[in-house]
Amino acid sequence: MVYVTGDTHGDPERLSKNALKVLQDGDTLIVCGDFGFIWDKSRAEEKILKALSKRKYNICFIDGTHENFDLLNKYPVSVWNGGKVHKIADNIYHLMRGQVFEIDTLRIFAMGGGESPDLDSRIEDNPWLKYEIPSKEELIEGANNLEKVDCKLDVIITHEPSTTIKDFLKLDDETGVRVTALNAYFDELAKCSEFKRWFFGSLHMDKYISNTYIGVHKAIVNAHTGERVAMSN
Repeated sequence: MVYVTGDTHGDPERLSKNALKVLQDGDTLIVCGDFGFIWDKSRAEEKILKALSKRKYNICFIDGTHENFDLLNKYPVSVWNGGKVHKIADNIYHLMRGQVFEIDTLRIFAMGGGESPDLDSRIEDNPWLKYEIPSKEELIEGANNLEKVDCKLDVIITHEPSTTIKDFLKLDDETGVRVTALNAYFDELAKCSEFKRWFFGSLHMDKYISNTYIGVHKAIVNAHTGERVAMSN
């Protein structure tokens, strides 16, 4: 089975054996961005990754807006279940942008990335932050991969939601909605694709907007059925 959860931000409790006890051997968990365990190559981080690599299920993630892209991009690129990945360990994969994967009967489109509200203030000290935003080439590759499958999908996994969903969820937010080219890209993706469920994590909320659009944070949701099966602390 394939399961989906929201941003983990390097919190080991979110991926503890107890938190993920619903997962069985051979299952796959996908984190919707801001994985946070590829950050500083500290001893503590390496210890966590080593422990996770011994699990009997797969832990996958798309990138969000808080990743160390310099470190992430040093991992070898390979093909896993039909799409390009950075292989972190034999069971840990970064699902690269614009890729289509076939995992446990599900056809899944993954597009990580986004734009932090404070990007401009942080980019001077951390030039790798510019990689938060998908490049034109990555967006085109995503469109080309979608065409190869006639835009027919089961699941879409993104960090950011579309403009339409973002507007809907921020109706009562007086600060207004920050809309990026990526949000607009997702609007077009929604129009041109057939899909059953779309999961996103950037807004840090566990919310069923509909049976189709599902915001995830600490919930673990069955990607096949859309059913929430667990909630981590």
